[in-house]
Amino acid sequence: MSAETPVQSAGTFTRLRLRFRDWRGTRPFWAGLFTLLGGVPIAYFPYATLKLGTMSIAMATTAGAGSLIIGVLLITLGLTMWFQQATRFFAGVAAILLALVSLVVSNIGGFLVGFLLAMVGGALALSWAPGTAEPADAGQRDADQGPSGDGSDETGPGTTPEAPEDNAVEPDESHSPQGPVDGSRAEEPKGAHHVG
Repeated sequence: MSAETPVQSAGTFTRLRLRFRDWRGTRPFWAGLFTLLGGVPIAYFPYATLKLGTMSIAMATTAGAGSLIIGVLLITLGLTMWFQQATRFFAGVAAILLALVSLVVSNIGGFLVGFLLAMVGGALALSWAPGTAEPADAGQRDADQGPSGDGSDETGPGTTPEAPEDNAVEPDESHSPQGPVDGSRAEEPKGAHHVG
């Protein structure tokens, strides 16, 4: 490979996968997916016809319209969780309530499949919280910390250093980690890091 060889960019699939991953990370994706999938069996089973050879079994109930409404509402709430993250709390509560109502109205909540999926989706929506963005100086702060990761400066950003107590004992200069201060090395200010 020479210096003039153009750098190959990531493939289309990789770019799409990474874009989807970023999109999924900014919203309650799994809550919306479970809620959406919970609405499908609740809406489908009352209208399904199962054929066994020449015999057909219809699952039609008197509450078919109610089952369809509950299923469509759960699908809509799942999509709302994806595209309107601000309403996730309302959508989660509504999904849980509709899942509970579907137990009575829609063939035991779509034979418990739709009920369980909608309940899990609603609970995930209630528990999801948007992530916090990392501060811009996070890389510099990590570099300032020692190998143990705790850093030598005990004050974090936004805190003020405490005044030293009167009964604090000053460390002996001959036992400091930098060695004795004999004038050959400039004295470092308090809280500074020594490299080397």
